[in-house]
Amino acid sequence: MALIAGPTASGKSALAVRLGQTMPSVVINADSMQVYADLHILSARPGKAEMGGVPHALFGHIDGADACSAARWAAEARNEIAKAHAAGLLPILCGGTGLYLRTLLDGIAPVPDIDPVIRAAARALPVLEAHQALTREDPAAAEKLSPNDTTRVARALETIRSTGKPLATWQADRIGGIADAIDLVPLILLPPRDWLFERIERRFAQMVDQGAENEVRTLLARHLDPALPAMRAIGVPEIAAFLKGDLSRAAMIERGMIATRQYGKRQYTWFSRQTPSDWNCRKTQLSDSNLDELAIILRDTVLTG
Repeated sequence: MALIAGPTASGKSALAVRLGQTMPSVVINADSMQVYADLHILSARPGKAEMGGVPHALFGHIDGADACSAARWAAEARNEIAKAHAAGLLPILCGGTGLYLRTLLDGIAPVPDIDPVIRAAARALPVLEAHQALTREDPAAAEKLSPNDTTRVARALETIRSTGKPLATWQADRIGGIADAIDLVPLILLPPRDWLFERIERRFAQMVDQGAENEVRTLLARHLDPALPAMRAIGVPEIAAFLKGDLSRAAMIERGMIATRQYGKRQYTWFSRQTPSDWNCRKTQLSDSNLDELAIILRDTVLTG
């Protein structure tokens, strides 16, 4: 199985397609926003022409009214990988969501269902108060987490209160990972930051020109819960504010660029620090010529095992 990962706008999709054109393959999405049907433009989901005749799976298959978890995606990805192998196709995982990839490869912590009453109480606390409570009840977790990290602090607090065990204890025993059952050929794209950030900014402006406003307008018309992932996708809050008259068009584009650039920085840092040391990382920018070169290198590595 091939894996092409890296920050947004690094050229993953183009390389995956180019690899898929060298041998019978299927590209399997590993981006947490490209799963949503409502976010074609803002998630940079490849269109038919960009797919280059290569089959694609797990793209745009989930309604924006649903929240896709890492566990759900990993189960779907395992199924698609098995189908590809059965059909004699090379599965090409392509995406930049590190949590999705880690869940698929390493498995997921078997945390029991959290008592909904406990969850509601933990998430209703102001984050500083929740962090203080976590310091008393799970000091090791509190020491590792920022007092401003609302999501992770609440998760750790609700886990210790509902299960009686720290989240770290559950995370030490992961289940369902496939890393030991597959031959993985990974390539992480980490191009020069200046080149990457220029592409990020240019692409967001192109998204607006290509109809991102109408995409958000349609999404807003559904009156979905604003806490849903699709409603919090980069570009959606910024464009929504513009459509409501709270931002100028120029300010909306600038904020969207900034948000995407910040996301790209976080991804860059994650892939730089969290991936295994023996994974192949490419720090050159992509071009038409080296796309072919990298695709052939990946193909040959897959074939020689």
